[in-house]
Order: sequence, then structure tokens, then C-alpha cells
Amino acid sequence: MIDDAFASLAPLEGGRSGETFVAQAGGERQVVRIHARDPGRAEVDAALLRLVRGLVPVADVLEVRPPRGDMPALLVTSFLPGERGDLHLASRDDDRVAGLAWDMGELAATLAGMPMLTGGALVGADLRIEPFDGAADGLPAHVDAHRPALAHWSPEELTGLAEVAEVAQALLDTVDRTCLVHGDLNPTNVLVEPGTGWITGLVDWERAHAGHPFTDLGSVLRHDRGPVYVEVVLSAFEDRHGVAPDDALALARAADLRALIDLAGRRGQDPVGDRAHDLLRGIATSRDLGWTLPEAPA
Repeated sequence: MIDDAFASLAPLEGGRSGETFVAQAGGERQVVRIHARDPGRAEVDAALLRLVRGLVPVADVLEVRPPRGDMPALLVTSFLPGERGDLHLASRDDDRVAGLAWDMGELAATLAGMPMLTGGALVGADLRIEPFDGAADGLPAHVDAHRPALAHWSPEELTGLAEVAEVAQALLDTVDRTCLVHGDLNPTNVLVEPGTGWITGLVDWERAHAGHPFTDLGSVLRHDRGPVYVEVVLSAFEDRHGVAPDDALALARAADLRALIDLAGRRGQDPVGDRAHDLLRGIATSRDLGWTLPEAPA
């Protein structure tokens, strides 16, 4: 299917991995994801898209191709319309913000309601679950494992992060189930219909796994902490799961700490890592999971 379209491959606008392209085939646009670094992920992502279809808006799987000789593994899907959610929010119009925020909260709630038997990585076309190394040791151990990446921090900052991790882990332990986690649920990974603001697609499933039910909510609220956005996201989540906004927010911040620690190790490599590092450092210094980065000027 895709062979005749290789001549028309062009990088997908907004793609950050450098592995996602748009192709023309049969007069229609398709999205081609090249899985060179992790060939097995092509069949995992295809299985995930089929699993969630009808529950969240995702592309159709058109072809999954394993590695062949010098050719990497490929996942070919339909092309979804819409603009990136972060661009939709750029106007800072309260109505636009609230509309997308409700849909983001609903997405997080839908995924949190898809149960998994245990936590871990998703492997193979059958989405079997394999435990993450060290995951059972919790956030304090995760902090210890990442101390080399934070060697430029002061002892007081490292102590603060360790204390926050203890509090966060105790809070996470009050929830004793696991679910499907997108792993990078934020406005940059949703497509939005410009006129209505409705979400037309959720993309970039490469970090999906089985994990804590508040992980995706934490990702949704990581940087977009304006009062309208936060309030509406939490209202949508409460509407589905009945969790009071203050409780959901505390759990979301706690669940997102692991991702912030991982992303902070990318400081100096990309803006995402830099921003996560600065947010994590502020949390550690203040010993407050709700600490917020100063808002950039408009």
C-alpha cells in the first residue's frame, strides 16, 4: 500500500520526533510513522489505536509493516484533520480555553476508566504487560535513581524533592487500581476543529502504558495552569468519575511527578526538558506540588 507513496513523503507539520510523515496514496493523505528506534512499537501502537477506537478519537490503522531488510518498521494510519490544541489555546480566549479544557478532561477521564490488570509496559500486538524496572519501589526510589541528572542542584533542593516524593507516593498509594495511560496527554498531542473547538484526534501513543489512573490528568494539567483551564478540566473529570476537584488535582500533581523527573533529565536538550526541569526545581524548592512556573508574557 505504502510503497507507491514513498516518493511523496513529507515531514508532518508539528511532528517532534522526526519519524512521522504525510504521504499521498490513492488521492488521499496518510500518516506514516517510521519506527526505527523501537521496531516493536509499531504493532503496539496499532493495537492501541484499535483498542480505543470508538472511545476516543483516533486515526484508522491502514497498515502495519515489520522491519524488512534495510526497511524499518512502519505504521500507516489515516490522516486526521484539525490544528494542534496548543495553537488553538494561543488566543487565550476564555471560551476557546474552556471548550478544549472540557474535552481534555473527558479524554483523561475516559482513559482512566479503561482498566488494566497491573501496571507496566505494553508489549506486542496482544498488549501484554511487562513490569517496569524499579517501578514497584515508588517515587522516592525514582528520585534516587535520577540524582546524577540533578547533580547541579543544591543539597536543600534535593532534600526538598525527596520530601515531596514521599508525600506524593503516599497520596498515590490511596488509589489501588491501574488503567490505560496515554503517557503524554496534553494540548500538543490533540487535534482540534478550528471552528467548533472539538477534538478530532488524539495522537502520539508511543508512551502509552498501564499505570496510575491520575497520570494522564497530571499531564493535562502540567503546564496549562490557568484558572479557567484547570477548573474546567477538573469539572469534566469529576463529571465522569465523581472525584472532587481538589482531590483530583492533588492526585494529578502527585502522579505527574515521575514524568517531570524523567523530563528534567533532558535539560539543555529541548524546550520540553528545560521547562520540566524548571517546574520540578520550583516544586522541590517550595516543597509544594502545586507550585507554578511564572507565566510567560503574552
